[in-house]
Amino acid sequence: MNIAQHPDLAVATPAFQQERADLAAAFRWAARLNMHEAVANHFSLAVNEDGTQILINPNQMHFARIRASDLLLIDAKDPDTMKRPDAPDATAWGLHGAIHRNCPHARCVMHVHSTHATVLASLSDSSLPAIDQNSAMFFNRVVVDDNYGGFAFADEGERCSKLLHDPAKKVMVMGNHGVLVIGDTVGDTFDRLYYFERACETYIKALWTGKPLRLLSDAVAEKVAGAMDHYPTSKAGKHLEELRAILDDERSNYAS
Repeated sequence: MNIAQHPDLAVATPAFQQERADLAAAFRWAARLNMHEAVANHFSLAVNEDGTQILINPNQMHFARIRASDLLLIDAKDPDTMKRPDAPDATAWGLHGAIHRNCPHARCVMHVHSTHATVLASLSDSSLPAIDQNSAMFFNRVVVDDNYGGFAFADEGERCSKLLHDPAKKVMVMGNHGVLVIGDTVGDTFDRLYYFERACETYIKALWTGKPLRLLSDAVAEKVAGAMDHYPTSKAGKHLEELRAILDDERSNYAS
């Protein structure tokens, strides 16, 4: 099924304006925080119940320029997606398409090569120890891919998607590659991506000192991670709201 030729989906597209604007804001802030990789890397968001109709960034557009109206609406189950005149990047289709087909709990998917997470992914031990509150939030909630197989075209994307079968594992450190984060909403996912990069930065800089790390106990780390899972207010949603408010104050065209 080609969404561009499907009348029901074509009519439904305007209903995704909120989702489009949220995703566009996340792209703009990822660029502002230097988490982008030239015109590579991709974010996607499911907009239907089974998670296979997704919004994703257009091919070769810089994060800093993406607007809500630029986002592509594609079907992760459509084998003809890459035949579209506006087809997404082949690695976006390979990785994000596979995850949205195989992992319905992954409503939003963000993949970047942010500096400190990629440094972590380049170490022989790519685990993130609980040395502060930020890193403790990810205790037992990260999967490490030790079998990088090249660009995330179809086969590699399918392989990676199978590592996210456990809904509790919302971050994948892609060894020799970068990081991928999943979540329920754009706000939830971007907040997790932001804090994971900050946790990696603290860890990498702590290693630079050459001094012993102050490790939290497993019990305390799990307490922190569990508390984050059930935080009493929507911190992640408010984070995105504030980022959008800043963009609005700056008269950004992200939501157009």
